[in-house]
Amino acid sequence: MIDASAGMDPRRRVNSRARGVRRGWVSGPADRLPPVADEVTFRSDMTVELVRHAARDEDVLFAARVSTQGEQSLEQLGADASKSRGLINYLMRDRHGSPFEHNSMTFYAQAPIFVFREWMRHRVSSYNEESGRYRELQPVFYLPGPERKLTQVGKPGHYELLDGTPEQAALVAAETRRVCTEAYAAYQRMLDADIAREVARIVLPLSIYSSMYVTLNARSLMNFLSLRTQREDSTFPSFPQREIEMCAEKMEAEWARLMPLTHAAFEANGRVAP
Repeated sequence: MIDASAGMDPRRRVNSRARGVRRGWVSGPADRLPPVADEVTFRSDMTVELVRHAARDEDVLFAARVSTQGEQSLEQLGADASKSRGLINYLMRDRHGSPFEHNSMTFYAQAPIFVFREWMRHRVSSYNEESGRYRELQPVFYLPGPERKLTQVGKPGHYELLDGTPEQAALVAAETRRVCTEAYAAYQRMLDADIAREVARIVLPLSIYSSMYVTLNARSLMNFLSLRTQREDSTFPSFPQREIEMCAEKMEAEWARLMPLTHAAFEANGRVAP
């Protein structure tokens, strides 16, 4: 492990360690703590938590029935959606999409920055992300788990991912740990020299974890899932990067719990967003 404080003025070393106390990564007297770089950690999982929602199958019904019932559709606000399974399936099958927009889900996510950059290409959601300009980024980095496929065979746009050899897996782990640890040590040295956070962060790799809130409705989520999950029964095949698919799977599990009839119709109709 690289010592981020090597060659550092002793007063700066104490300040660096004191920051670790304030951030809650380490505890104890500042002058007895290890250098911050020793606190670098690696994860292979993603965090996706549903933090608030207003989403039910019933929300689809009153929105759809206003087309034919006008003000009488108000009576459907508390209707039993299980009795209208056929209507939900019809809307999904014939791609009448707007009734699926009258709901809302907000998720909290932690993932590597490269995942968020793919995620935010979906402009049908609202995002607010942790800022490296305004807070010191925590030393948490992504390291692929043992199940992650490592080799690519074929041309761009038409390739297959295969398992790597033990030697390849060891190389990925060793180089990832080395580069991330060195990068975070450089980040700390610049912060200790009173370099602005927005400048110091330029040395950090895309594998560092960030956090964000994302808010969207069921129709937007179905669009996201149709592109970021790989299922054999999908009408239109998709081949997402595994890391963003891990996030999508967690979102889908929460949505299926909130709107089981809508989710079932989505699956029954080839996982096509209406």
